[in-house]
Amino acid sequence: MTDFPFRFGVNQFTTQPWSFKEDVARYAALEVDAIEICEAKLDPAHAGQQMLAAREAGLSISAVQPKIRTFFGSKMAPQPESVEERVAAFAQSLKTLAPHAEGASFVMNTGAPPDGNMQRCLDETVHHLRRLAPLAADLGVTIAMEPLNPTSINVETAIWTVDQALDLLDAVGHASCGLCLDYWNIWQQPDCAASIRRAGERIFVLQASDWRTPCSGMDRLVPGSGSIPLGALLHATYDAGYRGVCTLEIFSSGVPDSLYDQDLSEVVHHGRLGLMRAWSGYGKQR
Repeated sequence: MTDFPFRFGVNQFTTQPWSFKEDVARYAALEVDAIEICEAKLDPAHAGQQMLAAREAGLSISAVQPKIRTFFGSKMAPQPESVEERVAAFAQSLKTLAPHAEGASFVMNTGAPPDGNMQRCLDETVHHLRRLAPLAADLGVTIAMEPLNPTSINVETAIWTVDQALDLLDAVGHASCGLCLDYWNIWQQPDCAASIRRAGERIFVLQASDWRTPCSGMDRLVPGSGSIPLGALLHATYDAGYRGVCTLEIFSSGVPDSLYDQDLSEVVHHGRLGLMRAWSGYGKQR
């Protein structure tokens, strides 16, 4: 199973109970290649030093999850309510964190459409991304738009398919804006693998976990233990030309068998094995 074509990363939401310092030390001990930073875990007064510590531990910073990552309100981050304040907060995250994360992608989605007005949500998201894309480029980072699962429509997002995200990116029309591809969110869309291949070089971030019918919006499984055809999607992503980090992103709260209550080092270890087995197993089947 040494032929896995992507570097292995872990998003800090996966190890929510650990502190930032524990994340860095334990990821390094587990020979994780890259860390996806969650701004909520940073100490604002020492963010630069914390991110430097991650790099010094041998972890590349592949992506950043800003505290405010939608221009419209969302269940995960309902405040501030003002769109302009949210845009300003996202821009501030870029200015503050990008100098410590050169080449990383800042992940975002649209937020909840106001009064269900998806067109307004999309139009304004495009408008604000056109404003922020040059800033990201000047700072040496990119912005990655993430379509979310249909369970999040009108709660966290106005887009839920790869193709909708690509249409939005086409409207923005800037090379610093691309796609965050989270298999948990998009695997049920029709012709998912074909859509991934169409995305091509616009895939900036790749995230993986596994699916069962969720008991909450924070109910994901370790790769290889659920319903997602991970092998097919990994190979489609490779066919699209992506050669970056494959990041383990698991949410597991509000459920009786929460992975957060288990040995998180084992969760990370088994997540990596699950992805490698999905890749190699699919290759043997074809």
